[in-house]
Amino acid sequence: MEYLTRQPENLSAPQRLGRWLRLKKYQIEVTFGVYMFTPTEKFIFWSVVFLLYGLLAIATVLYLPQHVLFIINRAWFYVNGGDSGLASNLVAGNKDAISLATSSTAKTVAAAVETIDSISREL
Repeated sequence: MEYLTRQPENLSAPQRLGRWLRLKKYQIEVTFGVYMFTPTEKFIFWSVVFLLYGLLAIATVLYLPQHVLFIINRAWFYVNGGDSGLASNLVAGNKDAISLATSSTAKTVAAAVETIDSISREL
């Protein structure tokens, strides 16, 4: 029972990752009964696991950024009620959108400074 033994605190990151992966392999083998398989069955089982994990990783890398952008645009639309444009242009790397965002931010900051100055003069 490797997980119950005291772990040395001074292990490097690759050693800790290796121990964690061995623990996960042990847990999967015990949970699904893989330890009782023949070597051929184990090979097929781990091949299927690796294939499914690989497909999940590829799908995550390819489609997650688009999905996150879609959710951000939809939330922007629900909050502000207009075309988000800015978020999708920033992700696409449109320089005009970035300059527009920075200029509008600079204008907003300048207006806030003027408001604070006028309020402090009134007090």
